[in-house]
Amino acid sequence: MTQSPIVSHTTAPLMSQCGSTSQPNQTGRDAEKIRICHVSMCLSTGGLERLLVEFARRTNPQQYDLQFAVLGDVGQPAEDIAALGKTVTQIYTGKSSRWSQFSNLKKLFVDQRIDIVHSHNTYAHFYASVAGYLAGVPVILNTQHGRGCGNTLKQRGHFLLANRLAHQILAVSEDSAKICRKQDPFSRSRIAALWNGIDLERFCFHGPQKKPHAISVARLSPEKDFPTLLQATRLVVDHYPSFKLTLVGDGPERSSLEKLCSELNLNSQVTFLGERSDVPELLKQAGLFVSSSSTEGISLTLLEALAVGLPIITTDVGGNPEIIEQDVTGYLVPSGNPQQLAEAICSHLEHPETWDTMANAGRTSVEKKFHINRMIKDYEDLYRSYILERRG
Repeated sequence: MTQSPIVSHTTAPLMSQCGSTSQPNQTGRDAEKIRICHVSMCLSTGGLERLLVEFARRTNPQQYDLQFAVLGDVGQPAEDIAALGKTVTQIYTGKSSRWSQFSNLKKLFVDQRIDIVHSHNTYAHFYASVAGYLAGVPVILNTQHGRGCGNTLKQRGHFLLANRLAHQILAVSEDSAKICRKQDPFSRSRIAALWNGIDLERFCFHGPQKKPHAISVARLSPEKDFPTLLQATRLVVDHYPSFKLTLVGDGPERSSLEKLCSELNLNSQVTFLGERSDVPELLKQAGLFVSSSSTEGISLTLLEALAVGLPIITTDVGGNPEIIEQDVTGYLVPSGNPQQLAEAICSHLEHPETWDTMANAGRTSVEKKFHINRMIKDYEDLYRSYILERRG
């Protein structure tokens, strides 16, 4: 059995931890590659983690040498990245000081002679940018995957400091870029939007089932506002007793949502499937996709549903209006409003003759704007331009 390229850095000396899975003194063709280290808080579950797997899978191996560092928990995405032959380094320091995180990251960057540090979201941005600066990494980049850097003073402070050290900050939507510029007006010129993308081969077009069956795929967490969706479902069922809702995903709110479902007498209409690996097949069994999020960057689940051919009913927040064209690929409703969400679902159910047209329009939109290969190429072009600039 071969050794997994997931290594764990504790307070033990970092050099010995790295030695068995990496070769910092590369020569020949490998030495000409641009060495990139992606840094994230976790590699357990979620849209960001799925994107990191795609970076590992699709970034050109002839030109770029990728590895991944994670500051917290690891799970299946880390295993998937490791299976693709990329090293995943877990920077874990237990109860050690914050400086140990910086120190371990810095040593990793120096030992691996990293050319570009690419962090994801604010927590990783703070640690990776400081460590990258101290290590003398030539290029420091960050991607913000939500709406801005966060809401707390600590997050804002980390964002402002890290931005002083970064060469560019990418946001996954125009909406997010606008918020980031407002949060740090001094970095306006270095903040730009770069849309996410999805694997269209995995999410093949199928079209909607001609039945009142909705699906929602998301982590069961507060920002997804599933109570609003359940309350809307109660109103829809009062008009369409055959209406069904499938919830795919798990998270900290699952028990409270199941309790609310019982209180609303929806146990026969709502199914909690938990975390699933067969999302493309589950989407093909539905007639429409619904989402009640109170905040979004560029939602991968919306893109995946459009790719399969599901009309979308979602909230008018974040990057959602950049994905959904009103009355063409779906419907946008105010967040936190069960009544209007229910009305949009009922209106859609009343007009099944529009479903196929919406499905085709949605697939076309994703193909044109949100293909994963386009996203990876945009990042590769960005990497190359920075390195060429610094190499003269």
